[in-house]
Amino acid sequence: MDLVSQFDLQARACDKLGSPLYGSLLRNIAGDIAEGGPCATVLAGFEEMAFASALPLRMMAGVHALVLSGGAADLAPFYPSSGVALRQCDPAEAWIPFRQAVLDRPEWIRDWLDRPPQTNEVGRAVPLLAGLLAAVDAMPMPVRLLELGASGGLNLRADQFRWDSGDIGWGPPDSPVRITDAWRGPVPAWLSAAVRRHPRVTLVERGGCDPTPLDPLSPRDSLALRSYVWPDQRERAARLDGALRLAERIPVDIAVTGARDFLAGVELERGTLTVVWHSVMRQYVGAEEWRAVTAELDRLAAASRPDAGFACVAFEPQNSSDDRNGFRLTVRLGAGAPVVLARAMPHGVPAFAYPLDDPAR
Repeated sequence: MDLVSQFDLQARACDKLGSPLYGSLLRNIAGDIAEGGPCATVLAGFEEMAFASALPLRMMAGVHALVLSGGAADLAPFYPSSGVALRQCDPAEAWIPFRQAVLDRPEWIRDWLDRPPQTNEVGRAVPLLAGLLAAVDAMPMPVRLLELGASGGLNLRADQFRWDSGDIGWGPPDSPVRITDAWRGPVPAWLSAAVRRHPRVTLVERGGCDPTPLDPLSPRDSLALRSYVWPDQRERAARLDGALRLAERIPVDIAVTGARDFLAGVELERGTLTVVWHSVMRQYVGAEEWRAVTAELDRLAAASRPDAGFACVAFEPQNSSDDRNGFRLTVRLGAGAPVVLARAMPHGVPAFAYPLDDPAR
C-alpha cells in the first residue's frame, strides 16, 4: 500500500474512532505527499513500510510530542491536549501550522518514524480484564500476570482500574482510572457471573517484556505515552493520566527482550494461574518469531494442570475485513482451543458481544 493510501485509510479510521482533528490532518497529509510537499520529504525512505506498522500514527505522535514539548506554538491551540486556550475552529484550520511544524522540524519527526506506537492503551484493559475474569472463573487461583509487548506496563496494573457499564462494575471504586460505558449493550451473562463471583483478583506477580520498553516514571517516556494518544480524545488522556499515577505506587518489572525469549524462561508454578496476555502487538512481531511465540504458548498450555493453571488472553485485530466488526477478545484455557468471548473497538472501549461469536463453543 503506497503512502497516500496509508494516510487516507488512517484518516478514515480516525474519523470512525472519534478524532475529527486527526481525520482532517491525515487527509491533508495524504494530499501533501501526493504533491511532493514537506510531508513527502520527511517520510522519504519509509515508502515500503507496511500499513500494519502504523507509519501514519508514528508521524502523528512525533508532531504531538513536539506540541506537548512546546516546540510548535502555532499548532498548540488546535490540540486540546496542549493545555493552552483552545480556539473554536474547524479542524481543517490546523493544517497550515501542522505543515509548518513538519517543515521546521523534520529531523525531530523522522526520529519518531522509527518507533513502533506504544500507547499502552488503557481502554484495552476492558476486554483484557474480561478475559482475565473468565480465566479466573474457570481456574480460581492467585494470578501471575505476564504481558507480551508490555511497553510501560500500565495495563499490568489493570486489576486496580475501575470499569462500569450500567449497574455492573468491577475494580476499586476509588481508582484513578475510571472507564465508564465500558460495554455496548448488556454485559454478557458469563462476565456478569464472573464479576459477582470474583469482585477482586489476587495478583501475586506482574511482569512482562518489550524489546523497547518505556518507563512511565521517566519524563521522556511519559511524554511518549501521552504523544501516542490522539490529542482531541480527552477521555483516553484522562485514563492514561490515572494509569501513570498508579505506576508511581505499583512497581512492575518489564524485561528488555522479545516475546519468544521471555516466554522461554516462563514455567508454570504450583498454586497459581499463569495468565499471559497481549493486545494489539501481534502486528509488530515478525512471522518467524511469532511461530516461536506460538510454540512457547503451546508448551505452557500443555503443562497446565489443576494445581498450576495456564491461560492466554489476547485482544488483537485479524487484519482482515472481520476487523470492521471489532477486534476479537480470545481466551485459551489450558490446552483448549482459543475461544472468541467478545469484541471491542480498537482502543478497547466499548466492548460488546458480537452475534456471530459463540462463547459457549
